Amino acid sequence: MATLKEFEEALREHGMNMALALLERLRERDRATRTVKPARRLTGQKMTPELARAILDLHASTGMTQQEIAFKVGVNQGRVNEVIKRGKWLSDDPQAPEAVARDKALARMRGDPKPKKPPLAAARPKERKAAAPKAPAKARNQGQLALGDL
Repeated sequence: MATLKEFEEALREHGMNMALALLERLRERDRATRTVKPARRLTGQKMTPELARAILDLHASTGMTQQEIAFKVGVNQGRVNEVIKRGKWLSDDPQAPEAVARDKALARMRGDPKPKKPPLAAARPKERKAAAPKAPAKARNQGQLALGDL
């Protein structure tokens, strides 16, 4: 089976210019009627509650697919799915899991240093009983099988 490119090259070799012109017109018609543009990397907009509501409105009022909605509003299809299926991004809460994840990702992209966590010793006050010695650990009987035991 020949590819479209090989077919086009064969038409060119045989001087079939009318067939080449017809092929080009079919390509243009296909591009004009295509509902979803060819895949491209989207930098995307910042997800906001307003954008999430717009996504829900488009989903409810039109027969558009998630991919078509994503291209229309300028986000990726995964974000559209999160809004439609799980109701994410519908609140202005900056402590919502998706908002925290977004802010961390933006900080990584900017190259901000990670916030340092306090060391465990500094986080908890030392509470030791000076007079009570530790009890000796109980010996555990751990048997081990050897190959000859089987």
